[in-house]
Amino acid sequence: MARVDITEGIPKQVDAFFCKGCERYLSPPNQWIVAELESKELLTYCLKRIRGLNKVRLIDAGFVWTEPHSKRLKIRLKIQKEVFNGTIVQQDFLVEVVIQNHFCDSCHRVEAKDTWNCVAQVRQHVNHKRTFLWIEQMIVKHKAQTHLLSIKEESDGLDFYFHNQNTCIKFINFLQTIVPVTFKQSKQLVGADLKSNSYNYKFTYSIEIPPVCKDDLVCLPLKLANQLGSISPLVLCYKVSNVMSFIDPFTAQVGEIADPNKYWAYSFRALATRERLVEYIILDIDIISRKGKFALAEATVAKSQTIEKNSHSYFTITHLGNVLNVGDAVFGYDLENSNFNDSDIAPMKGKKVRSEVILVKKSYEAMRKKPKRRNWKLAQLAIQTGDGRDKRGRRVENDDKEEFLRDLEEDPDLRSQINLYKAEDAPNEDMTVDDDDYPDIKVDELIEMVDDLTLGTDVGEGEEDDDDGDT
Repeated sequence: MARVDITEGIPKQVDAFFCKGCERYLSPPNQWIVAELESKELLTYCLKRIRGLNKVRLIDAGFVWTEPHSKRLKIRLKIQKEVFNGTIVQQDFLVEVVIQNHFCDSCHRVEAKDTWNCVAQVRQHVNHKRTFLWIEQMIVKHKAQTHLLSIKEESDGLDFYFHNQNTCIKFINFLQTIVPVTFKQSKQLVGADLKSNSYNYKFTYSIEIPPVCKDDLVCLPLKLANQLGSISPLVLCYKVSNVMSFIDPFTAQVGEIADPNKYWAYSFRALATRERLVEYIILDIDIISRKGKFALAEATVAKSQTIEKNSHSYFTITHLGNVLNVGDAVFGYDLENSNFNDSDIAPMKGKKVRSEVILVKKSYEAMRKKPKRRNWKLAQLAIQTGDGRDKRGRRVENDDKEEFLRDLEEDPDLRSQINLYKAEDAPNEDMTVDDDDYPDIKVDELIEMVDDLTLGTDVGEGEEDDDDGDT
């Protein structure tokens, strides 16, 4: 009796291509699919790789167990075929699928270090990096780093690298929801195929953040001040998000710039920044009225450095009446001993300033002299530092980080927008502090650190990195 092999013409070994970078399988000609081991999707993919099955009837198919790390998958097939005038023959056999490593185009570029096709160059022309520390935490919280290839630090900002233009544009759209930005696009031709009329470009987006930050003293252009409800041109910036918020410290009137284009139409800069803040002591304070979360008050202050010498006292009006008491320390701008460019204060020409002292925020410097370990930390992105950073540059960076951490402690609204993580050795109870006004973060505000949230190193546990032991 003659034997019939109905598996003739069906290969017993086939190849499948797997990208170990993104863990996908190649479905010719150029589609990549995701499939788990021994899943229906992977079985369907393997069956499509076996030629000749269209000439028989497939009854059943399934995987034969192999080691999970094995590069050879075995599939048991049961097929039927009609032979000899209506005689149907059924046969079982094995097909071996050999997994071949093959990078997809995007992973190949990563391995070849020719990765980025689009870069977003974010810049802010100020002398600190606190804004970028804030942006970093917002990226971590909203997981906007998913498609980032790398981040490189520059002297006045950060460069964000992406595989393609679409992911870069999505990132720029994300930035527009957290800070007011403007950007310009440029492109460079890196390759062309004239036969197929196809061109390969690298795109660069130059993104600029306004050089106005929280607690900066600003003199608004007169026309813009009138558009913001006829607010006084001399204002404090008390919040910057996708909206820039200003307050007149002498009347507690608030004005907001919600459209970034409105700022860039006038493109003003800060008159004075935090570096010029002077510490004062509250000698007397009386609340006049309350306006929302602010309280307008009359205050008498003296500079803390000269208060023991019976120095001159100053009368001023402040919007911080709800947080200040007699004896408190407070930071403010000393207009009496400040020099400004005429062009910057032109909108104030002919107008009288109600006081030579503008109070900005409560000071906790005396309390911070007592060493106290923080029970919280922040997750960080892996940022490539620029070349040639000296000891002074590292010291400035550490000072910026410490200032940012203090801002988070002092401003509940600011820290409510980001994730704070519990330090590994943090106690389960709040740490007791002698002063009730001390800006501390409660344990119930912290969340547990998860491995996939640890992007690089962590900061905020209270240890500043000393440069070679210097103080």
